[in-house]
Amino acid sequence: MQKVAIFGNAGGGKSTLSRELATITGLPLYTLDKIKFQSDGQEVPQAEYEQVHQAILDSERWIIDGFGSLDTLWPRLNAADTLIYVDLPLARHFWWVTKRFLTGYISPPAGWPENSPILKSSLRSYQVLWLCDKRLTPKYRDYVHQARSRKTVYHLRTTEEMAQFLQSIQNQSG
Repeated sequence: MQKVAIFGNAGGGKSTLSRELATITGLPLYTLDKIKFQSDGQEVPQAEYEQVHQAILDSERWIIDGFGSLDTLWPRLNAADTLIYVDLPLARHFWWVTKRFLTGYISPPAGWPENSPILKSSLRSYQVLWLCDKRLTPKYRDYVHQARSRKTVYHLRTTEEMAQFLQSIQNQSG
């Protein structure tokens, strides 16, 4: 486990899982939302984002959390030696996006760029939930199924599986 891609629908706990995994393994963590968006919520130019993304992929060790863009998603999954696909029920994703929205005014969401617009970002997350579930989730499931023969794959479908995964990595790390 040297190059880890953590992916899935919005509001699935990927950022929390990524931070905990980085703490356990010591791998450097790259959160794509912080790379793709400026502190005010505006997107960085695509070419700039792609250059930073490629530099991360070219490095020896990483955990990359998030979606980024379709142009960088599949190359990232191909470059990873370990895939962690967070595939919770859609209702759980909706609840966690709502929870993040409600608590975001008190404490900014971890993994988001500084001063991100909570309302605008949350509304975008709700849109992404439906689009991802309809268009990407079947592709993600197919990809991880096929990748099992050549990569380490964790397909996490429940919060219990997420906790068990982190515990197993903690146990392996000693």
